[in-house]
Amino acid sequence: MKKPIRVLHVLGGVGLGGAESRIMDLYRQMNREEIQFDFLVHSASVNQREPEFYDEEILSMGGHIYVLPKFKVYNYFLYKRAVRKFFAKHKEFRVVQGHMTSTAGIYLPIAKKAGVPITVAHARNAGVVKGLKGAATRFFRRELAGKADFCFACSTLAGQDVFGRAVVNAGKVKIIYNAIDVRRFTYNEKLRETAREQLGLSGKLVLGHVGRFEYQKNHPYLLEVFAAVCKERPDAVLLLLGEGEGRIAMEERCKQLGIGGKVRFLGNCRDTERYYQAMDLFLLPSFFEGLPGVLVEAQAAGLRCFVSDTVTREAKATDLVTYLSIEQPALNWAEEILKRTDYERRDTSHELTAAGFNVYTQAGGYSLFYEKGDCSGL
Repeated sequence: MKKPIRVLHVLGGVGLGGAESRIMDLYRQMNREEIQFDFLVHSASVNQREPEFYDEEILSMGGHIYVLPKFKVYNYFLYKRAVRKFFAKHKEFRVVQGHMTSTAGIYLPIAKKAGVPITVAHARNAGVVKGLKGAATRFFRRELAGKADFCFACSTLAGQDVFGRAVVNAGKVKIIYNAIDVRRFTYNEKLRETAREQLGLSGKLVLGHVGRFEYQKNHPYLLEVFAAVCKERPDAVLLLLGEGEGRIAMEERCKQLGIGGKVRFLGNCRDTERYYQAMDLFLLPSFFEGLPGVLVEAQAAGLRCFVSDTVTREAKATDLVTYLSIEQPALNWAEEILKRTDYERRDTSHELTAAGFNVYTQAGGYSLFYEKGDCSGL
């Protein structure tokens, strides 16, 4: 039997993040007798890495998970040696797709030199954190476009941020939207009623957010917006899905704002579609995003969405998205939200498919690319 093409995805980890979720959506659609995904992740403890959210599913589908030491700048030479050793040992990959662009300028040239036919740098975000870490990321991304066979980006903003405006304008970056499993999230009135009843949300105004508790997602501002909403709508509830180092601080902030009993910290959930159905409105006041898959999921669930105007307009697949500035007081967001609570939920699956956000249609284009290096179908 002919062996499947093996594609190696390079990531920080395989936890419940945006890029990881979109890759898994795609992985599930692949004919795994023809194309198989493997994952190269990073850990502070290479030999004692803790299993992450998607480990079990990856292994069950025949994928492998390999580990590199976490890049810390000061361990540059150690990291480089580990990458060389890995690709000297593993010659099975036809494609290496690097979603971790902070170090793609290191590992992609090494993979190419080791004989990998196709290397891809895939921009997944349109910003970096503040401080030395962000500066280091910018430094190691320099001239990345010249170090990969193909440059992909989830949005024009992400492409410009990672590869540079000139490279994008020259047509050297392929923009590929973060596609989702549209059928999983499509609005269903019966499922909504059941979910709200089970979650004790009947008769409530339910706001929701999905994202890691980290700087990028701007949770402090989100909580201020919700606190302002509560002053007008005592029946309001906020659902927060996700984990992260900042969660404890946000739980304390809720107490300070007097909304502790109205905010539900739900952690990482495998059935996020259930919570989207239960929500009335979706909030995403991020400082920056590539192309947020959660915003696409929320639109698939027919939710009215309020989003930071720093987020790319390419994420707007329906008329359900309202862009607002996070430079204005949180009260302004609350006023806009309260004006728009009354609307009719609907099935938006055809709109999302037409806009290029359906993973079922995107999977065919990726299959062609992995097999022949032809990205015309993407």
